[in-house]
Amino acid sequence: MPRRRFLLLGLGLLVAGAAALWLFRDRLLTLDATEAAVRQAFPEVPTVSTHALSVALRDSARAPLLLDARQPEEYAVSHLPGALQVDPEADAATLLATIGDMANGREVIVYCSVGYRSAKVATRLQEAGLGNVSNLEGSIFRWANEDRPLVRDGQPMRLVHPYNATWGRLLAPERRAPLTRE
Repeated sequence: MPRRRFLLLGLGLLVAGAAALWLFRDRLLTLDATEAAVRQAFPEVPTVSTHALSVALRDSARAPLLLDARQPEEYAVSHLPGALQVDPEADAATLLATIGDMANGREVIVYCSVGYRSAKVATRLQEAGLGNVSNLEGSIFRWANEDRPLVRDGQPMRLVHPYNATWGRLLAPERRAPLTRE
């Protein structure tokens, strides 16, 4: 009988914990927590802060090559000025063919919505022998939340594709483009 009570107590605690996670999910999902999770999942990928990238972009002589590792429909809403969209699922050979000689002697900074897809792309590029590859910390969501420049068809843009309803909560509401698909 004590074993059954122990199992019931454990089950009750599990259900209560799941309910608490559900109730407080908005407080648990933060950009800082997401960045920490990305760094932990990809410790071999160096990161660059949005501030450091902003400074580097002011110096055209040392401007990095920016790779946007989001889907084309996300890129079409807005992206960092000068960024090249790459397929986040592409293998290393395809990625290297896409960027060609543009990466020669330049720092390469990859970004996506929050940093996970871009860290995967950066890892593939590193494994293919491309040096000086970094992941933009917080990616386009942090960049946009800090009111840094974005473009669409060469024109300034303030909205960002939210990826989906859950991850979109990491964007400031005034920066969130309407979701067209889920």
